[in-house]
Amino acid sequence: MDDCIFCKIIKGEFPCHKIYEDEYTLAFLDIADDVVGHTLVIPKKHCHNVLDCPKSTLARVMNTVQLVSKHYVEKLGYDSVNLMNVNELVPHFHIHIFPRKRGDGIDICSHYPKQGTDLKALCKKMRIK
Repeated sequence: MDDCIFCKIIKGEFPCHKIYEDEYTLAFLDIADDVVGHTLVIPKKHCHNVLDCPKSTLARVMNTVQLVSKHYVEKLGYDSVNLMNVNELVPHFHIHIFPRKRGDGIDICSHYPKQGTDLKALCKKMRIK
C-alpha cells in the first residue's frame, strides 16, 4: 500500500530500529518510546487488521511475536511481556510487545467500571455455533 508507513518501513523508505526480520515479518522498536523496549511486529504482506489477514500470515506474525518475547525474557532479563493489537493509528496489522519487569509501575491496561452485564445471556448471544 503506497501511503502506509509500515509498508514504507518494510521497503526501506523510512528508517526503523530493527530487532528481528525474516522473509515474512519485521520487528522493530516503536518510536513512541513510551515503554522501554516497546516493540512492533508486523507482517511484510500488507493487511489492514486481524480480520483481513490470511491465517498463514497471522501464524507467521505470532511466531515472530513469540520468538521476540522469549528473547526478551530468556536473554534480556525481562520477567514477562504484554501483547496488544491496536490498529487505529496505523492501518497495517501489527502486534505491540511491551517487555515487563516486576514492579515497573507500568499500567498497560485501561480500567473501566463494571457494566453490570448478564454474562450468561451475553455468552449465549455471542457464542460461536
